[in-house]
Amino acid sequence: MANLKPFKGIRYNPEKVGDIATVISQPYDRVRHGLQDKYYALSEYNVTRMIKGKEFENDHVGENVYTRAQAFLSKWLAEGVLIREEKPALYVYHQDFTLNGELVTRKAIISALELARFEEGIVLPHEKTHDGPKMDRLNLTRATEAYYGNIFILYPDAENKIDAILDAAIQRDPDVDVRELFEKDVRQKLWIVTDEKVLEAVQAEMAPKKGLIIADGHHRYETALTYRDEMHTKYPDAPANAAFNYLMVALVSMSNPGLTILPTHRLIFDYKAMTVEEILAKVGEYFEIEEVADRAALEAKMDSVIGQMGHIGLVTKSGVYALKLKSASVMETLAPDRADVWQTLDASILHKLLLEHVLGISEATIDAKEGVEYLREPDLGYERVAAEETAFLFILNATRMEQISACTAADEKMPQKSTDFYPKVVTGLAIFDVGVDERM
Repeated sequence: MANLKPFKGIRYNPEKVGDIATVISQPYDRVRHGLQDKYYALSEYNVTRMIKGKEFENDHVGENVYTRAQAFLSKWLAEGVLIREEKPALYVYHQDFTLNGELVTRKAIISALELARFEEGIVLPHEKTHDGPKMDRLNLTRATEAYYGNIFILYPDAENKIDAILDAAIQRDPDVDVRELFEKDVRQKLWIVTDEKVLEAVQAEMAPKKGLIIADGHHRYETALTYRDEMHTKYPDAPANAAFNYLMVALVSMSNPGLTILPTHRLIFDYKAMTVEEILAKVGEYFEIEEVADRAALEAKMDSVIGQMGHIGLVTKSGVYALKLKSASVMETLAPDRADVWQTLDASILHKLLLEHVLGISEATIDAKEGVEYLREPDLGYERVAAEETAFLFILNATRMEQISACTAADEKMPQKSTDFYPKVVTGLAIFDVGVDERM
């Protein structure tokens, strides 16, 4: 069962920090490309100082990003910068944004969710993970005994019954209403819900559900499992309601009208194994190739084939091309052990056929992101290609929700960065204490 629990969240005190927009941030893995400095400049209390603190040359075992994170958490709690909720709560979380000229609202619930191994079938992954990020998050959890960001999880609710229960409970102005620095076009609204009847109704509706899918946060979920196991070893007599058996999550219905998935494009750079002409000749063995006039023409072409498999854009310094897979049988040959749904994913076709088979880039190299960059916005990719003979940009359409569900049901993990759920769930709206003495 999906064991959902309200919790006494630790939240920023607006009387101490002022504008809450100055202390929240994007998830830790998006704090890059100078964004860390911008968050630091916003406020001395910005959550980035805990989730993605600055590293220094003289760091050592006793003084490093993790010990500083713990020090910030303790200090800010002592000073009242951070305050703990008096009652256990669920946090109703809405994100308003504009998509294709229309206002969209994605509705979520921030709560504690009891951890379950994937083989139990309650929570399931859809992407594979790598060890580096998991060790980093584990070190932070060990040092601070807290979770700062939300694992973004999708749950089945065809009629959106849980959203309806919560909609009725928040007929008032939100407790938090801000716009975050990076995705400033997204309005972040939070309601604190402590009414026991509402909480019980949501828990009862969620309890029988299985097949919840991790949309974003695979590394952090697996890290939480590792941390839980470590705590079980240290405290074998700890009760089942010990907080370390749980994880803070943002739950979104798979049927929510605001659920939005964006494509993630691939920039290949410093590639010298083949020329453009040689690449096109080899690509032509498997794809129909149509040269188009420019970026606008390619994007129009990609828009016209949304929902169809095997359509990929290729941008080179000498031309822009729309590729259409000739036959899906090549994927059966290259990946015979993978399920049909995996073989027909555009991301799978790109990785297995184009990157590995045609360009000769090994799976290990792709996983290590050596010479590969993943882009939500392709602008940087177009600029690099225009400036460099050895750069190539592959344009994809977004993976669809039904494909994610089908892959998960088939126990198939999709290629890295197959999905980009928009907008990101911001960090800093609530912190979840998982110290050994904390109970749910």
